[in-house]
Amino acid sequence: MATRLSDDRHGIQSIEVGFRLLDVLAKKSHPMMLRDIAKGAGMPAAKAHRYMISFMRIGLVEQDRINAHYDLGSYALQLGLSGLGRMDTVRLAGPILEALCEEIQETVALAVWGNNGATVVRVVDTGGPVTITLRTGTVLPLFSSATGRAFVSFYRGAYLKKLLEEELHRLSETSKVAISILKRQLEKNLTEIRKHGISRATGSLTHGINGFSAPVFDHSGSMVAAITSLGTIGDFDVEWDSPLATSIISSANKLSLRLGYDKNAVAADWSFRG
Repeated sequence: MATRLSDDRHGIQSIEVGFRLLDVLAKKSHPMMLRDIAKGAGMPAAKAHRYMISFMRIGLVEQDRINAHYDLGSYALQLGLSGLGRMDTVRLAGPILEALCEEIQETVALAVWGNNGATVVRVVDTGGPVTITLRTGTVLPLFSSATGRAFVSFYRGAYLKKLLEEELHRLSETSKVAISILKRQLEKNLTEIRKHGISRATGSLTHGINGFSAPVFDHSGSMVAAITSLGTIGDFDVEWDSPLATSIISSANKLSLRLGYDKNAVAADWSFRG
């Protein structure tokens, strides 16, 4: 397990100082002039220049020969990709799910998109007298479950649309409700979910059970998982602004950050794409 060094342990100060320059470059989406990098790092340009020379020698930084602007180098990219390759959503979610379960005292779960749809891959139960039946490997419906609705709201994928269409047709046949009505109902739900950043289901999947589900995003802004919590009606507050909803959203945000998600950077990227 990775650990953070305590502040009283001795390190190499020059490395920590130099990292400030890399941090400035990493937070910008374009090459920068030396003076701007130095200013952002809070050090004289002459001192910053010496660091940049060393960084260029090992490939962390590169310099444009025409305009002399600096940018992150190929080795910085290699390190970033290596780090992303080591990220395991399920592994990283473990401590976050356990902390959430302890905080809200409700069953929590992690779901990812699998071959058959929104699939539960990890469950943490309170161990209390009332057990919510939710098993690893369960594929949840897209229309009626909080988890499924979260994926419909935020996940991008053509296969999801196909599965959703098939599910709506089956539901229309069994319930004798026109598919157009079901779609209008779903669109209303999705509007609310996207507005609040979390989905909910109130006894629609399992009688007597409420659920919340918040999306988890990766470094590219793509939804890769959902953190879901279930509880019995009467004890499980499904108000959009309830402390329960806030805690679940906070946990999903923590996992997103661990996966490299930067909401501002992703928003700017999509804006640039038009």
